[in-house]
Amino acid sequence: MASLTVNGQTYQIQSDPSTPVLWLIRDVIGLKGTKYGCGISVCGACTILVGGTPQRSCQITMADINGAPVTTIEGLSADSSHPLQQAWIAHQVPQCGFCQSGQILRATQLIANGKIPSDADINVTMNNICVCGTYTRMRAAIHSAAGG
Repeated sequence: MASLTVNGQTYQIQSDPSTPVLWLIRDVIGLKGTKYGCGISVCGACTILVGGTPQRSCQITMADINGAPVTTIEGLSADSSHPLQQAWIAHQVPQCGFCQSGQILRATQLIANGKIPSDADINVTMNNICVCGTYTRMRAAIHSAAGG
């Protein structure tokens, strides 16, 4: 039995230690906002925040988390009031929407320190894949959420 804190709530979970956190979040806890994409840590659809740092949940285990708190898209805000969620809506970023929870969580590190990110900062940080190609709208939304 191990303890996993997700979105401020602690869960006692019994599972194989090598089980990816993605499956614990989706199948054990029941939060479906974190998506399974490629399963090899490339696409980023499964991005979560571990201790505030974006991580790909398809490849990390509870041992990798080492007790750090986890935030999923559901925990960013209960009512979509987080500045990134509001900017995503205002700039109509999603098309299919599949990658968007991972994209938003990835973008959190860009605005976390209150600094307005440059386009170069965004290019380096936003390395999740969007097959719909909404990168231009993502960039606009990030600038907007950061106050730029």
